[in-house]
Amino acid sequence: MRVLVVDDEIDILELLEYNLRKEGYEVITAQNGLDALTIAKNHTPEIIILDIMMPIMDGIETCRKMREVSELKQSIILFLTARGEEYSEVAGFEAGADDYLTKPIKIRVLLTRVKSLIARILPGGTNDENVELEIDGLRISLADRTVTIDGEGVYLPKKEFEILSLLASKPGKIFTREYIYNALWGSDSVVSERTLDVHIRKLRESVGEQRIRTSKGVGYSMVHKNQ
Repeated sequence: MRVLVVDDEIDILELLEYNLRKEGYEVITAQNGLDALTIAKNHTPEIIILDIMMPIMDGIETCRKMREVSELKQSIILFLTARGEEYSEVAGFEAGADDYLTKPIKIRVLLTRVKSLIARILPGGTNDENVELEIDGLRISLADRTVTIDGEGVYLPKKEFEILSLLASKPGKIFTREYIYNALWGSDSVVSERTLDVHIRKLRESVGEQRIRTSKGVGYSMVHKNQ
């Protein structure tokens, strides 16, 4: 697995590179967003660890531009930043990030999160990898992680694809917020409540407001015509 680490602080780059290499990852680095974008286009990393506050091009803009590159649409993007404000986290997810961690760095937490994210893209990671789900013209292919609505392709970032697949696995069933967090982020992950709200809002924008029902104070479910 190839990891691109982007940070303008040399000591952080060296710390992350050392620990990631110890875990067996191939690591490439960049110190600003513009260089990171060029390197990512040339090397197509499976996962990108990205700071926000950087010279030349900040992390939010870098993430947004990376998601416009067809070869990088399936790369996992994880923000690792000192910006702990809620609006920064929301901006990160809206730019296309899959996960968001704040500094100071906790190496074991970071490595665990990276492993968890990568496990979801490894072939054979699920016994249902050849399954296709179809609900009212919405088709989800777990094999190639694609979504179509009435035959027209819809691009979803990894986390939104996972949420949609979970809800669609049992249409009408209410999945609690806690269940979704544990299933998609892991019980040991610290994720703000706003994170799920952002993903659900973006998911509704992509597949239609009417397809996902909110059970206030409980969770979410996939709507189908027979309900």
